[in-house]
Amino acid sequence: MGQYGTENVQTGNKRGTVHLIGAGSGDPELLTLKAWRVMQRAEVVLYDSLVSEDVLDMCASTAEKIFVGKRRANHALPQESINELLVKHALAGKMVVRLKGGDPFIFGRGGEELQEVVRHGIHFETIPGITAASAAASRTGIPLTHRDHAQSVKFVTACKKNGAPNNDYSELMDSSQTVVFYMGLHRLHEMTQGLIASGRDSETPFAIISHASMPTQQVLIGTLSDIADQQAEAKLPTPALLIMGDVVTLYHEFADYNLGAMGKGEFIDVDKVISSNELIPNLESIA
Repeated sequence: MGQYGTENVQTGNKRGTVHLIGAGSGDPELLTLKAWRVMQRAEVVLYDSLVSEDVLDMCASTAEKIFVGKRRANHALPQESINELLVKHALAGKMVVRLKGGDPFIFGRGGEELQEVVRHGIHFETIPGITAASAAASRTGIPLTHRDHAQSVKFVTACKKNGAPNNDYSELMDSSQTVVFYMGLHRLHEMTQGLIASGRDSETPFAIISHASMPTQQVLIGTLSDIADQQAEAKLPTPALLIMGDVVTLYHEFADYNLGAMGKGEFIDVDKVISSNELIPNLESIA
């Protein structure tokens, strides 16, 4: 078994499986029913820091829960160690749930982890989650595409693999395209100035959505020229998503009627969900 050890692996033991699950943006009611059903059967759960406590509580109470959380420049475990844990527990015959915030295939390193899983001959399944861009757009009423405003949307990470800033601003000059920045709040001033210097209109609408879809959601609306100053005063916390483009102007058009933007949308009572089969039906019984 090499670096993965043999203490929990018996000779001839049937291999377990890895289930890569998107935990969504934090609101447990936005979790898919398929994800919930698999989480209820988990024997080992590896979860990140962006997985809310409410979502984690939906996993099987008997499951071993291991925190492997990653936030910018603050990793509980290096990626290589997370890969090792996935493989180790699966080779021990366990049903392993890898629970990631958002969607595991959108800036979630899901592909990297599955490469290691497959290299060891372990079967897997991937269950998508609602990525932060979708959650932020829906709850604020900022559509990522709109025939009158944006014909395409681009998801961009503010940092490259080695931690270097992603300064490819020349690729973000199309005014008919919505741009969504992940993990960019700490570089907001640098990014907005770089975009303007590269030729983007300084009056381009810009939004910051903090804690998207959660009761603590906060929103700042401005332009490329003033959003950094607004954030310096407001100090919205991470995790936060940045949206740039004309679609941001629709926020004010919808705001007076948008329950999500006003923080008045419905939020789930997780304890009630866990104790009630009526609220989240078992998909197998439905089938």
